[in-house]
Amino acid sequence: MKSPFSDAEFEKLKKAAAILQEAESRLPVLRTLSWDRSLADQFFKSGEKEPPKPVYNKVDPDPSLALVFQARALINGDSEVHHWLHRFADITEETALLLSVVGTPIFHGHSRALYGGPTSPVADGKSTALEFARRLDNLLSEFDASSQNLQPPEKLTPQELKAHLDKALPEHFGDAAPRVEITRNVSAKAAAGRDYIKLRADAHFSDLDESQLLQHEALVHIATGFNGAAQPHFPILGESYPGNARTQEGLAVFAEFISGSLDPRRFKRLADRVIAINMSAEGADFLDLYTYFREQGDKDAPFEAFESARRVVRGGLVNGGGPFTKDSIYLQGLLEVHNYLRTAVRAGDPAFIRLLFAGKIDLEDLGAMKFLRDAGLLAEPKYLPPWATDLRYLLSYLAYSTFLNEIDLKSVAERYETLFRS
Repeated sequence: MKSPFSDAEFEKLKKAAAILQEAESRLPVLRTLSWDRSLADQFFKSGEKEPPKPVYNKVDPDPSLALVFQARALINGDSEVHHWLHRFADITEETALLLSVVGTPIFHGHSRALYGGPTSPVADGKSTALEFARRLDNLLSEFDASSQNLQPPEKLTPQELKAHLDKALPEHFGDAAPRVEITRNVSAKAAAGRDYIKLRADAHFSDLDESQLLQHEALVHIATGFNGAAQPHFPILGESYPGNARTQEGLAVFAEFISGSLDPRRFKRLADRVIAINMSAEGADFLDLYTYFREQGDKDAPFEAFESARRVVRGGLVNGGGPFTKDSIYLQGLLEVHNYLRTAVRAGDPAFIRLLFAGKIDLEDLGAMKFLRDAGLLAEPKYLPPWATDLRYLLSYLAYSTFLNEIDLKSVAERYETLFRS
């Protein structure tokens, strides 16, 4: 199909995208906000009494802001692609400002501007992430005892998990399989980057951890990065940035769910983090958050409670009043991706599902992606998770969930309450 742009306009758009990619690459959000492992060691050495005192290296925003200014001069039009690049420019500017004020009271305002927060509206525009998190937390709390019984044992050492992943990843990525590293200096049990997965050397893992890493990190985050970077015209689609974080994390959690990898305790922890962000915004300090996570399900996992509390205050204020709000997007993104997939399946065109994997995109950018695809300017994704290639199970699941939403489950459940109580 003939390009909808003149050759000169198309070259300007590609140049603007390349400049924006350079601007964003100077703004590594999570790396800038990371904590050294020694902070956890010191916290536990203090008997869990002394809050951590992280030190951050602020990012000079000026080089990125100058590049955004250059890019804006090239984005002069009213197509979906122009709108997408303008949005990328707006968010890159906000990200630069966020990283220039880490560890200060105004960090929180920039975080909310980028990621929203617990009280931001989601999905239907009426509910909030906090309302959804509290309902989910209450529901899952009712199953705490049973979920403990169902919890898979963490018997895998990092070395054993690495061996499993080293075997599984080439089945999906071939020679481009991400490398797996074992290291002590990583906060979470595992973390992933552009082309690697890191396992914490002193952690232990279950079979569900293995599946979660494969589905969430490898087959969504790394795969969409590979697919986006391979785009012939707009390799900016391989870039992770706050503007696509909500959809990317929502898609990754949905991948866990649809593959049977999302266990109740992890699902509850996602809800607890939203509640904890709101607690921090209202003044709770690190020690309050740590205690909250210990009470919510990490009674026997102090390091995991530390990690959850760290995620809430990183980059902001340890003593309360200024959290990092990124973790409020996981449930928001899950709801939005689920609703999009339901609509896409109803449309009967698998291309709308593949479109989600063309790169690291936000649902808000789908109009631009469809515009580029229809013009023959967007390559098909090379790497897809199995559930997105064979859509039979996805179709059955989404049809069932749509059907289920039309039933009043409360009245149905009342029929069995006497049985369950007895």
